[in-house]
Amino acid sequence: MKNPLLKVDDIHTYYGDSHILQGVSLEAYSGEVVVLVGRQGAGKTTALLSIMGIQPPRRGSILFNREEIVGLPSWEIARRGIGLVPENRRVFPDLTVEENLEVGIKSQRSGYTLKEAYTDFPELVNLRDRLARNLSGGQQQMLTIARTLMGSPQLLLMDEPTEGLAPLLLQRIGEVIERSVSRGQTLLITGQNITFALDFSHRVYILDTGKVKWFGDMKQLREQSKILERYLAL
Repeated sequence: MKNPLLKVDDIHTYYGDSHILQGVSLEAYSGEVVVLVGRQGAGKTTALLSIMGIQPPRRGSILFNREEIVGLPSWEIARRGIGLVPENRRVFPDLTVEENLEVGIKSQRSGYTLKEAYTDFPELVNLRDRLARNLSGGQQQMLTIARTLMGSPQLLLMDEPTEGLAPLLLQRIGEVIERSVSRGQTLLITGQNITFALDFSHRVYILDTGKVKWFGDMKQLREQSKILERYLAL
């Protein structure tokens, strides 16, 4: 049996004395789209920050490519092939769109190019010389995703990527997710928008009060109406 690309095992993450993640475990295999869903405050963002080393767990293990990454600085985790698209759309406001994209290049051998970024997000083509501070929220979200892809991450973490976006941009991000999988990338996506998640996910983990309450594939989730009602208010 093949090994998971990412294996999170019984992690406990705190903010001060607040015990946020209480024994969370999950796995993602190469080429999968795994979605971590739950209500606001369930711990979804903290799970991604734990993987990225920004808010490292106090206990537990996180293996990436079968190597332990707990305790490594965030820049080293990124260098090993994990990219994060944060929820708050962090762009460099005083750089142009194209300069933001160029910042995302990890090396000259990076497989993802400016041409591919503009193919994935054609809306950015005519904005390439515009300062990022002057973009709309949706445009900044596209730029943040494209900039992260410029590093050709093996594992892409996306925190609430569809929050507050218009239907056209939802469709665009869905297309980019599909192309990323076709390139062999693995995605771990958080969200409350289960309808969007259903279209792309191979497997789902439901998080509530810092614990995984359910996990399985999409077919199983569709058949669990009580689970949807209890944890996702659907």
